[in-house]
Amino acid sequence: MSPAVVPPVGARIRQARLERGTSLRALAREIGVSASLVSQIETGKSQPSVSTLYAITTALGISVESLFDVRESAVASPPGASPATVPHATVPHALAALAADPGRRIGPLVGAEGRERLELDSGVVWERLGRVPGAETDFLLVTYRPGGASSGSGALMRHPGTEYGYLTSGELILTLGFEEYTLWPGDSVCFESTTPHRYRNDGEVPAVGVWFVSGDVQ
Repeated sequence: MSPAVVPPVGARIRQARLERGTSLRALAREIGVSASLVSQIETGKSQPSVSTLYAITTALGISVESLFDVRESAVASPPGASPATVPHATVPHALAALAADPGRRIGPLVGAEGRERLELDSGVVWERLGRVPGAETDFLLVTYRPGGASSGSGALMRHPGTEYGYLTSGELILTLGFEEYTLWPGDSVCFESTTPHRYRNDGEVPAVGVWFVSGDVQ
């Protein structure tokens, strides 16, 4: 079962950066990564980790939710974009699907086959479960593959918002500040996302859960 649309995340990030008038190198300095990495993300040659994605969206003043949306000015992907950024469809096909059925993206019902999906670095997959226009929220089905983590480097992340999570299967380790917690199926968490944190899956099966992050734009 493949999601219907894979949004061009790199193109959307590049669009937001240009709208803000920020150079590629300035953005890289602000979030503490190399300009080469930012360039590779924008062109689709690399996928950001969860922590890098939140750092980029915070620096650009946009929501993670907005990365699932495609504006007219972002129709064309940057030159040299890798097909790997859209494993189930080409970008033009994805955009055509959005244009043909925009209501599917905002609900009220999002079918299992119509969920938009983001493949992130370090073994993490996000699938959008729904959207209410104007609401600053991320409503996601999150999968951490075995060995997957929100930050491949082991660094903790922090970002605006309040985070709620409910694990449905697998095992997930949450580092929150100076504490470490093990989540099992049926366990839930909630905390201010400005608290340094990191998720990782040390198990042998995918860890899957429903996550809700509210107010992720300052």
